[in-house]
Amino acid sequence: MTARRAVLIAACLTGLVAARPPMRHQPDPSSVFAAEIAFNRLARDKGQWTAFRATAADDAVMFVPQRVLAKQWLKGRADPPQPVSWTPSVIHVSCDGNMAASTGNWQRPDGTVGYFTTIWRRDKQGAWKWVLDHGDTLGAPRPAPEFLVGKVATCKRGKAPDGVVPKAKAAVPPADESLIWSAEVAPDGGRQVMVRVWNGTDYEVVIDDRVKAPGA
Repeated sequence: MTARRAVLIAACLTGLVAARPPMRHQPDPSSVFAAEIAFNRLARDKGQWTAFRATAADDAVMFVPQRVLAKQWLKGRADPPQPVSWTPSVIHVSCDGNMAASTGNWQRPDGTVGYFTTIWRRDKQGAWKWVLDHGDTLGAPRPAPEFLVGKVATCKRGKAPDGVVPKAKAAVPPADESLIWSAEVAPDGGRQVMVRVWNGTDYEVVIDDRVKAPGA
């Protein structure tokens, strides 16, 4: 093989690699469940806020109760003596497998219970990182199915209808727009977190969490 031919072949291969489409993942709810279990185990073994720091995306947000950038709020924060524990009951995944929402119940060591919703996004390496974590206390746990429920959005085709995607700055649609979410905070501190999935003909609301203002 001549040197010139080798250079041409290398150039062609480089072009093929550059033209390769973005990585596509299987829309597998069990992978999100595994991420949740690993997250919970890390909180138990290494500390609650240590686990939150390790699994958060750089742009992740949380509510304490005001909305904050997670990594800024978590930086240097000491772990509580015992972490909260949680169990997801329903997981929704986008058609392209890059975005997910999980929701379920949590419990503190003192017996306090509540619910949570976590929005997950794959990073460049394909690992799940959370981009929003939110929840609230309850008098009693939400009813949960006996087995984990995993659902996959229908693949989105074409542009989303006008007015469908929430206009809140927190809305973060994935490339295929089959799963979208928003987090809106009211002036009094109350908030609403909503997740919608494409069902083939329209967006269906699958999570609609409403948290009252502090002290309300």
